[in-house]
Order: sequence, then structure tokens, then C-alpha cells
Amino acid sequence: MRVLVAEDDERIRSLLERALRESGYSVDAHEDGESALFAAETETVDLLILDIMLPGAINGVEVCRRVRETNPSVPILLLTALSTPRHRVAGLDSGADDYLTKPFHLPELLARVRALLRRSPLAVTPVLSVAGIELDPATHTVARDGNAIDLTAREFAVLELLMRNPGRIVSATEFIDHAWDANYDGYSNVVASTIRHLRGKLTLPGQPEVIETVRGRGYRLIGGEA
Repeated sequence: MRVLVAEDDERIRSLLERALRESGYSVDAHEDGESALFAAETETVDLLILDIMLPGAINGVEVCRRVRETNPSVPILLLTALSTPRHRVAGLDSGADDYLTKPFHLPELLARVRALLRRSPLAVTPVLSVAGIELDPATHTVARDGNAIDLTAREFAVLELLMRNPGRIVSATEFIDHAWDANYDGYSNVVASTIRHLRGKLTLPGQPEVIETVRGRGYRLIGGEA
């Protein structure tokens, strides 16, 4: 899942980027409201974390308000040092789903992110099950035929996209949009490399492969609906 972060404090922004990536999310980070709003309106984003006091003509509350006009379902978490009831009310009235004051503890922020994603109307069944593989987005755990499988955050994101689209061919571009950051400028062979490692972890002795390569088009999970 991709999280958009808008925070002008470089130290806090870097801290958020690192913590979110280590938790398995792709991150699209911005330091001002204008670029954050443009990205939110033109890219696929699963959750927004917005600092209220962003520099420039568009602050975090305005980004929230304008995003909410066109995307009523995307979860939005506001961050700010302004903790008076008046400011909290203004932020929530702009369309935010949650509000966290600075300084904050990273475990609490990550817990709020997980909670918002669980409540999102875009969320699907808590545990995905296809072709003998079970994937739990909430706990980031994967098992095949009852055997736990340890995946990297990127491998988990790639498998999650395949399992949300059983039987459908998923292109390299879709994988990059879902599992890599918006500023990724590499080539699609990174997808092939990740798929190769994922296949190796998913295919235990005596088990058939479950990820099929469709030459020139992408990959699909075998065992799902066509």
C-alpha cells in the first residue's frame, strides 16, 4: 500500500519515511502542500499523512479539504503541533479521519495508520486466501499450506497485489505503482527479480509453482479465478 506523507520538517519526514517503509508501505514524501495535493490528485494513494503547517499557499488542512472533495474514502491523518480544541475541530471538519499532535511516538502513529486502513471502505477481507496461500495484511504474515513464510516488505506487497487479483494478469507497471515509491525511476526487471525470489520462498519441496509468467504481459497467480 502507498502512503503519501506531507511534512516540511526534514527530520520528521525522513523518520516517517523510514518507519513506514520498514513496516511494508511504499511512501510518496513531500515537503509542501502544492506538490502533495498534485500527487494525491494524480497518483493512486491508500492513505495520507499531512502536517497542518505546510509552507506555501496550501497548508495541510487545505490539502485535506480539496482531496476530500474528489476522494471521499481515502483515509487522512493530520499531524500538527497545534493541539487546542479549536485546531483539532478545524482539522477534523476539513475531512480528516484522525488527528495526532507532535511530538508523537512512532508506534502510536503506525497503529493509527493500521487502524485507518482497516476501517477504509477500500479494504477487503482481512485475510486473503488463494491457492493454499494465506496472507494477512494486518499482521503482514504469509503461510502456504500452514507453513509460515518470511517475506521482505517488497515481496509481501507484490504477493498481496497478486492475491487481490487472482487469475488476472498483473503488469510490471502495476507492480511498480503498488509496491515501489512514486519517484522510482528504475526498470521493470526489478519486478522480475522480486518475483523470482518470491517464487523461491513460496514453492516448498513437492509443491507446484503458483506464480505464472505471461510473456510480454506480466504475472498472475495460478489457482485463482480467471
